Parts: sequence; C-alpha cells; structure tokens
Amino acid sequence: MGLTLVLGATRSGKSAYAEALARASRLPVRYVATADDGDGSMSARIAAHVARRPAEWETVVAGDQLAPALCPQRCVLLDGLGVWIAGVMHRAGEAPRSAARTSVRNEVAALARAASSACDPVIVVAEQAGEGLLPADALARAWLDALGEATQALCAVAERAVLVVAGRAIELPPGVGTEAGEGEGEGEGEGLRHHGDTLVRPGDTDHAVNVLAGGPPAWLREALRRTLDEGVAAYPREAETVAALAALHGRMPAEIVPTNGAAQALWLLPAALRPRLAACVHPGFTEAEAALRAHGIPVARVLRDAEAGFALDPAAVPEAADLVVVGNPASPTGTLDPAGALLALRRPGRTIVVDEAFMDLVPGEPSSLVRDPLADVIVTRSLTKSLAIPGLRAGYAVATEPLADRLRAVRPPWSCNALALAALLTMAQRPQALAAAAARAQAERADLEARLAQVPGLRTWPAAANYVLVRVADGAAVAARLRDAGIAVRPAGSFPGLTAGDLRITARGARDNERLAVVLAEAVAG
Repeated sequence: MGLTLVLGATRSGKSAYAEALARASRLPVRYVATADDGDGSMSARIAAHVARRPAEWETVVAGDQLAPALCPQRCVLLDGLGVWIAGVMHRAGEAPRSAARTSVRNEVAALARAASSACDPVIVVAEQAGEGLLPADALARAWLDALGEATQALCAVAERAVLVVAGRAIELPPGVGTEAGEGEGEGEGEGLRHHGDTLVRPGDTDHAVNVLAGGPPAWLREALRRTLDEGVAAYPREAETVAALAALHGRMPAEIVPTNGAAQALWLLPAALRPRLAACVHPGFTEAEAALRAHGIPVARVLRDAEAGFALDPAAVPEAADLVVVGNPASPTGTLDPAGALLALRRPGRTIVVDEAFMDLVPGEPSSLVRDPLADVIVTRSLTKSLAIPGLRAGYAVATEPLADRLRAVRPPWSCNALALAALLTMAQRPQALAAAAARAQAERADLEARLAQVPGLRTWPAAANYVLVRVADGAAVAARLRDAGIAVRPAGSFPGLTAGDLRITARGARDNERLAVVLAEAVAG
C-alpha cells in the first residue's frame, strides 16, 4: 500500500483529512501520537483530536523511534511529524543540535524505507515547512531545517503526497528522482509502467523481452495475411473467435471476453468491479496495480518471500481485500503456484484475478484455473509470448457470465481488432502449435538455467516460463556490462519486492544463451 504524506499549515485541516483517509482504508487503525500534553493549550488540541477519532482506534505514543510503530494488517496514521521532531530535539537537551539532527535524519530514513514497502497504508501528517520568514532563533531554525529535510525525504518515496489548504486537498505530482529506472525496489508511480521493451536497442541480443524469438509462425502469418486482404474492411466481429476460445477451454461463449491484450483486461478491473481494497501479489506484472491506482482504488501489496522461493502465501493477503490479483506463472520470478494455493485466496465477497499470460508456455498448463467455472475467479490470457505478436495485442479474459458481463460493460467497443481476433481464432484451432511453443520455451529455459548454474556469484530460483530471475551483487553494473556487449536484460528493481541486484533474463537459443552466460560471468567477476 505504501506511504501517503499529508502536508499543511497549522489549522489547515490536514489532520482531519488524514483521519478520513485512515477510515476509508477499512482496516484497523493505529494512531501514532507525537504531541506532549504538558501545557493547557496543547492538552485542548489533543482532546479535540481524540474526540473526533473512532473509539476503536488503537493509540500509541511515539518515542524517538518511528519505524517500529508500523504494524501489519493495520492502517498506521502518524500525526504529526513536526511535533515529533520538536520532541526529539527537546529530549536531546544540551546535546549538540547536530546530533539531534542526525538522529532525526536516521529515523526518518528508517521510516521511509519501512513505509514505502509496507503492504498496508501508512499515513504521515506533517507541517508544511518554510512558508514564512527564516526564524531569528537558532533552535527554531534547526527545527525548520530538520522538518524540511524530513518532509522531502518522505515525499521522495511516498505513493501520494497531498497538500491541504483550508480543508481542500491538492494532489502533488511526482518530482525529480521518482521516475522509472531510478532507485531500488521502485514499483511506485512511474515505476509501475516501466517495461522491458524500452531497454532493447536495434541490433541488441534481446534477453529483456519475454516473448519467444523469431516472430509469429508461418501458419499465423498466413492467417493474418488473409484477414488483411479480406477482413479489415468491416468492423471486427468476435462471435467466431469467442466460440473457438470457449471450445478450447471447455467454457461457454458468454464466459469469454476478448481484449486488446491481457493488459487491457487488467485495466478493466477497477471500473468493472469497483473494489474497496485491492491486493496485488508481488513481484508480478505491475499494470494491474497501475490501473487500480489510476482509478483511485486503495492497493495493498502482498510481497512474496525470496527465502521461501517466492511461493504464494494466501495468509499474507489482508482479510479486508475484496479483490486479489496474482500472476501464475508470476513475472519476473517465474514462480508457478499450485491451484490449491490460488483457491485458498477465496473468501465471501472477494474476486480473484489470475493473470495466466505465461501459462501457455508451461506444458500441460498445470494449476491453470481457466477451465474451472468459479463464480469468483477471473483468468486473463495473452498470445503475446507464445506466438510472438506483442505488436498485435491479442488477449482475453475468462470468467463466469455475471463477471464477464461486468467486464464487457466497461470494455470500449471493438477492443479486439480484426487481426487480433484472427490470431486468437487460429490459435484456438491449433492446440498442437501451442504445445510445440511450450516445449520450445521449456527447452530454451532449461539450457539457460544449466549455463547460469556454472556462473559463480549468481542466485537463481526455479522458474516455469521462458525466463529466469537472477540476483547479483551489483545489478546495475552487470546490466551495463551486458549492454556494452550488445545484450539487453531486464533490471527488475522496478518490481515491488525486488532489489537493484535482480535481473530477469529471457531464455533464447543455445548460441545466444551461451554468449550471455560468458559475458555475464565476466561481468559478475568484475
């Protein structure tokens, strides 16, 4: 869920706005108080705050450390930062102000790290610093400097920053340093829209994009040529394609919703389902979270544990979540979860969305839910990877009729063009071709895994699709070394839950895999 920073002047309404955000989270709330009721005026302010807060909220008093106040499966509201800084300085007494500033700086950094990666919402209320004259008093200047540094540090990692003026909230746009590709474990803001295709230059050996190499097969090219000659002069008609996809998966035609790639199916979710709280399982394809946040839906991040092999933990999903989005196999880890783990996510009133964009690269499609008509499960599919047609955008969603109708109700007309419908139809009629693509993907990945196993200094995890997640000591340096050699890989630090040391490497043919492994070994060795 990450951090929301609420800024405002004295009596601006910032605390009331932050409290409304906390109530809207629909989670239990932990209120972290920072004020000292040592004088009458402050006691009256505290009493007014207490009176308007729900009685069931937990209240704790902050000491000199803030990060330990964060708590899983709770919305944490800290009010306010400036008062806390003043308290730290006051408690420092006669110690040098530089020591107090360092203490504040270190603790704010710890809070920023913990809050920006938290699965549940963290809201920090802070005074807007420096809108008047520079104070003449040295202690006041020290407090102002510390507050300004602290708010900038938190704002740099915040999912949202809001300025409250006269009770009205103004959303602050992302600033310098929050763009995609910067920092470790980004995944916030623009980092959610960062994809591997932008990393490949003309002439590079492409291990960054997880699409089978070589372009679409000859039989598909022929079908597309026929459609270009005969089928694009009229508006697209999807009935034949829908019937073929339904037959392929053993479903009813009313349960198939063609879309402009699987990504569009994920972008339909906020408007179609209008969840109160969505949970996105990470590391995973980030477009679902980007769509939810763009529609103002609160999102809880459920982070897979690398030490547990990135296995799905259903118990880590907040009970309050009424929408859960999970990839299977997941990207960029390649993790294939058993069907039982996915079904354990089900709760009354909750919808499960399983992104199976890479499932057709797994022979036999074990643990797929696409054939199961479950009233609370939506499965999204894509042909981008197995048929090598990322530019065509051919995907679809599979769900029982009531859910499918909700997706169709918010889908733009003619979302799936005539060429994409032809590709889907032709694929559905050639299951043996999909099986051959899956066998090829498995062979290429097995070859890559065998070569990576010979490179000292790498950590890898079991994968089920056509890519492998690799962890190295210095991911940026290794990726740059590969780039200098004309080899593109996907730095994975923009995926929530991963680090700047993580790289996703797509498997290719034996010759390309061998060259990558040689250059990678040289880069890791330094």
